[in-house]
Amino acid sequence: MKGNHIYIREFVPEDAEALLQLQLDNKSFFEEFAMERENDFYRLEAQVERIKAFAENRNQDSGYNFGIFKNDNDQLVGTINLFQVVRGSIQAAFIGYFLDEAHNGKGYTTEAVQLLVKYAFDTLKLHRIEAGVMPSNIGSIRVLEKSGFHKEGIARKNVKINGQWEDHQVLAIINPLD
Repeated sequence: MKGNHIYIREFVPEDAEALLQLQLDNKSFFEEFAMERENDFYRLEAQVERIKAFAENRNQDSGYNFGIFKNDNDQLVGTINLFQVVRGSIQAAFIGYFLDEAHNGKGYTTEAVQLLVKYAFDTLKLHRIEAGVMPSNIGSIRVLEKSGFHKEGIARKNVKINGQWEDHQVLAIINPLD
């Protein structure tokens, strides 16, 4: 799926080294907003296993993980995913993403979110996509709002980040065709 400046695609095993480097380069930045990660997470073998798990999640229709790559040089600059996919009468998923700190503010995440939302609605036929963002993460909230998400409220002490339960702003977008 291609945008003006980036494209997103599924991870393949050959992406493991680039994925590891992205994680290492942004370790302290990503960990401000991520669940706790064990030291083993920052090993090549762990990234290979993650990519295998991504494929299995896709096969089970429970999650869809993509890399965010720059159009001009195919550099991996981030990740974006749909997780906790629920079918039946709900037809929903959560969206999550990380972008290399050096590439923040260039519109790449907004493009990636818009591409993934289109895929989720057009291809996966989801009805609703939800996001949870720490209220202090104004940039991420702006990305979601520019992509059509609306604020729904605050989930109190919703996700454990760096050992602390953090509030999250809940945002969602509904498939306009539903």
